[in-house]
Amino acid sequence: MIEENICQEKTDNELVKLSLENEDYFYCIIERYEKILTHYIRRISVSSIEDAEDILQEVFLSVYQNLNDFDESLKFSSWVYRIAHNKTISAWRKIKSRPKTVSTDEENNLFDFIASDENIQKELERKCDAKQLRRALEKVNEKYREVLVLKFLEEKDYREISDILKKPMGTVATLINRAKKNLREVLDEMEKIK
Repeated sequence: MIEENICQEKTDNELVKLSLENEDYFYCIIERYEKILTHYIRRISVSSIEDAEDILQEVFLSVYQNLNDFDESLKFSSWVYRIAHNKTISAWRKIKSRPKTVSTDEENNLFDFIASDENIQKELERKCDAKQLRRALEKVNEKYREVLVLKFLEEKDYREISDILKKPMGTVATLINRAKKNLREVLDEMEKIK
């Protein structure tokens, strides 16, 4: 087994090369991405922790099987997120009929991340708390939920979101603007129901 401090000292690309030579190094990649990918999977699919762990196993299996195909001109994290995105969407379609809730371990962090965008921060503070925001995200259109999660929860920049979703950066910007508008509409509707 590889020592943890050796894993931390290596870049993603170095770990990919080392993993191709010695599969024990793949453990470093798993350690680095396990937690963040689990959160990402749960956020975009509104799945249970058990379902997320199942999807995560498929993600890491696919990453390992396709390491030779990794294009070093891309960010490894974007490539891994793309695989996680595809596996999650595929699994989500299969389990779509189950009850859904947006999952986050720290509800207040969810609120803080979404509210960090100046365009919607004041409106969100005025209209909802973390629980309301979670319920609102459940109602946001799926394609918009994905970009909200990537931008505000995963803190990905436009280039990374473009790589993950395989959409041009202009489309990503449009999706984010529409997502914020959709979130506002959902919040307005929830406000009316109160």
